[in-house]
Formats: sequence, C-alpha cells, structure tokens
Amino acid sequence: MAHNIHYLRNEDLRTVRPGYPGNKLFGKQFANGEELFTPQFSDVLKWQLSKNPQKEEKKRDTWVPAVVSCEGIFSSEEDMLVWLGHSCFLLRAAGITLLFDPVLFSSFGLRPRHALPCRAEDITGIDYLLLSHGHRDHLDEKSVQLLARQNPQLQVLSSLRMAPLLHGMVPGLPVQEAGWWQQYKLPAGVPLEITYLPAAHWHRRGLTDLNEVLWGSFLIQAADKLIYFGGDTAYADHFEAIEQQFGPIDIVLMAIGAYKPAYMMQKSHVNPHEAAKAANVLRAGHVVPMHHGTLDLSDEPASEPLRLLQEIAATGLLRGELHAPAVGEVLRWQNWE
Repeated sequence: MAHNIHYLRNEDLRTVRPGYPGNKLFGKQFANGEELFTPQFSDVLKWQLSKNPQKEEKKRDTWVPAVVSCEGIFSSEEDMLVWLGHSCFLLRAAGITLLFDPVLFSSFGLRPRHALPCRAEDITGIDYLLLSHGHRDHLDEKSVQLLARQNPQLQVLSSLRMAPLLHGMVPGLPVQEAGWWQQYKLPAGVPLEITYLPAAHWHRRGLTDLNEVLWGSFLIQAADKLIYFGGDTAYADHFEAIEQQFGPIDIVLMAIGAYKPAYMMQKSHVNPHEAAKAANVLRAGHVVPMHHGTLDLSDEPASEPLRLLQEIAATGLLRGELHAPAVGEVLRWQNWE
C-alpha cells in the first residue's frame, strides 16, 4: 500500500535547523527520521514466551535508588535539578520551574519500585510541563490532571499532535506543539530558550494511534548553560546532528535502562554503553542518568544499568562527569563547571 508522504511542522514556531522541512509522515504516521518504524507484536509475543536468561539474577536483585525527602523544593526560588524517579525531573533555571515527563502514581502495568520523594499534592509552582512523548511511563493521565489542578499557571510544551490527547485529559490545558528542531515561543522576559529536538523512538497509547503523535527530546538554554533532556531514544545519528547544531552540551539527562532483550528494545532505548557513546558525541560536560530503577519494564536486573554506566565512567570512557543522584536529591547544576 502506497503512503502519502508529506512533512509537518508548527508554522508559528521558529525552525532552528536550516533547510529542515519538518517531520516526515507516511500517511498519518510520523517517521523515525526518514524511515517508518513499526514495532512488531511478534517481538512482544516472543519476549513473553521466552525465558529471560537473567531471570534468577533479576529476582535476586532488589536494588532500588536511594530516596531522600525534597519537600521544600517547591517553595524554594533557588535554581536546582531534582530527579523524582524514572524520567521525571524538576529543573529550575533562571527562576523558571520546569517539570519533565511526570509519572506520580501507579497504573496498570506500571508500579513504581520506590516512593516519591515528596507528596504529589506538594508539587506546585510549575511554570512549564515538558512532555517528551506519549508513552504511559512518561505521560500519565492522573499525574497531568493533578498538576493542572495544582498549577493553574501551567503551560505544556510538547510535540506535534499532542494537544488532542492532552485535551482529552484536561480540557483547555494550554499546549504548545513543536516539531523537531523547533523553538517554543515563551513570553517576553522569560530568560530561557527551549527547543524540541529529535529522538529515535515511536508512539502508541491505544490500538489505532500508532506513531500518530510525535516523540522527541528537549534542549534548554539558560544563560551560558545548555541542558539536554534525551527522552526515550535508541542510538542514532541525531546525537551528532544536535552537537553540530549547538556545540558541546553542558548537562545531559540520559536514559540508561530498559534495553533487554535487545531484539525488542534496541530500536527504542539505549543501553548504558550506547548512552555513554551518545553523551560523548554530545560532548557532555555532565551526565545525569534516568529511566532506570523506578519501573520494571524489561529483562535486565534493576541495578545493572547504573552499575554498568559507573564502570564505564570509572575506566574513563565517559568523558563527562557522572552524577548519579538519589531520588529527591537537590543538584546545584548552576555551580558545575
């Protein structure tokens, strides 16, 4: 069946990459760069019916990230970076508070292995909610609804065709959609630049919406610092393209977990070695891992992703400085050289 190939971007936003025509679509489905990526149900079936070679090791591995209370961060005005678990971060930069990919509650198939470092009802003062893509371990309906109630000033920055999905959760929620390489419009006086960038991934929430909502990553420019949130991604050439466009990235928030079995995961997520390679390509000064330890999504034992990344760093193969915070630990990123 022939596809109607066309390109889409938000014409109201600035495209920062010269000559970029917009995101490629095959009919209704966004391409993964230039190609259409369709995850195969046969791989899921094979995974469910196959024995995990690390099954016993995984069962014995009861490691969870340390959790420290961070109750006071939402009333503070200090710039900081705080990991709230999985891929959720609070970033305060130049006095503006951003929250990335919140999953604050358990849901079907997604049960956090550790507690939140704060009460969900304490999460206030959020200016921008940044949603990298629509998978349920990054976009949780109950979390979005709670945050919208508690933060009436909240604006969402996300991807092309995300608004209808979010408006089904919270009617009237302010949503700004961007394609890859597009810069969001922020009010005059906001001392940040936020750009939506590529990732190698896919979208599905229901039976009929495969790849109909875009996925991606974020770059935040605050004063003289560049902070990159990688979202969910496989290893691909977009890391080199981002470095070519922006130069060295000061701080990289990079996923490191959910990579086994490789036949199913390698086109969706990076493993720790690929994460280190990506950070090196980005010429990262500092690396903060995410997407590990909170949710059981794959076959590797819980402690393996961080342990491998720490081993890579110890051998000098990770060029940037590794920061592996406890959940809830306040990182003073603005003081990092």
